[in-house]
Amino acid sequence: MHYSQDFITAATALCDAGRFIDSKGWVPATSGNFSARLPDGTIAITTSGKHKGCLQIDDIILIDADANSLDGKKPSAETGLHTSLYKRFPDVHAILHPHSINAILASKIFGDEIVLENYELLKAMHGITTHETRITVPIFTNDQDIPRLASQVERYLETVSDCYGYIIAGHGLYTWGETTSEALRHLEALDYLFDCELRLHGVRKP
Repeated sequence: MHYSQDFITAATALCDAGRFIDSKGWVPATSGNFSARLPDGTIAITTSGKHKGCLQIDDIILIDADANSLDGKKPSAETGLHTSLYKRFPDVHAILHPHSINAILASKIFGDEIVLENYELLKAMHGITTHETRITVPIFTNDQDIPRLASQVERYLETVSDCYGYIIAGHGLYTWGETTSEALRHLEALDYLFDCELRLHGVRKP
């Protein structure tokens, strides 16, 4: 299949993000999945079973807005979680899903949400200009039924005005942005803040 320059640009950005995320230890083994929405509405997404620190262009596949493969390759089992977010947020063009230890520990400690308040680093999040703010990251029970899980996330998002990510318990974090670099900034900031909260609650030592 001949890929467009938009696809190649997006796929390259996802490969670069994968190497950075892997350098942090956030995508062990073949965990995680990443995607980027192209200007024509199609989506570049990581294929199933690839190590995210070793991604190549051929490891990124093309799907439509309903998660159907357009090049015959197999997308991640969690593709529906990506497509549901793109349908809800028209300005979002990148989604990153690592399995960082901080997100997983947070899901074991904080119940159904983790609240982040009065941190300077909250200004790393899109649209936030002061540390005097509060964001909530919901935590959803892990579910192998992806359409059911996506519906649960969608119902939550209907009830809030702002959301920068969510955690699947015992699994990992989903976060997003208008670009891959913005999504990566959100990811790095959230993981740092999760670590702060875990240390504050005595779960992790400095």
